[in-house]
Amino acid sequence: MKKINISTSAVVYENLSELSEEDRGLLAEALKATHNSYAPYSKFRVGAALLLENDQVILGSNQENAAYPSGMCAERVVIWRAGASYPGVKIKKIAITATSQNTKVDKPVGPCGACRQTMLEYEVNQKEPMEIIFMGETGKIVKTESVVSLLPFSFDASYL
Repeated sequence: MKKINISTSAVVYENLSELSEEDRGLLAEALKATHNSYAPYSKFRVGAALLLENDQVILGSNQENAAYPSGMCAERVVIWRAGASYPGVKIKKIAITATSQNTKVDKPVGPCGACRQTMLEYEVNQKEPMEIIFMGETGKIVKTESVVSLLPFSFDASYL
């Protein structure tokens, strides 16, 4: 038996003013995308903004459904939209934010496991890391240099 230690890293910013102009702009776009969310059941609106290597910004938002498994997270909406509209164009970064009608979202809202897996697929295929930036309505912001930082012991096509 051998014990191994897995480590990951992220940068935590206290407020938006600490971010680059590009990152602040992308988070602002993600916040705008929350307004397009369809969240009549949870009242939890998630917006995502994705920056491609050609400087195109793509927006996505969560879309709920009364049959809950039929809904979709903002992160998968935005990444599949980019893949369908700009095939072969690399993704530089994805910004994610969330708001709620039920409570104040004052801590970073990271992507769910399914979204992390989907983002990893794109990162592996493009052979280049993509930055992930996430926050709530207010408060601290988290930034990782790669999806791998969010998904240790990941599963990808190399296992198939």
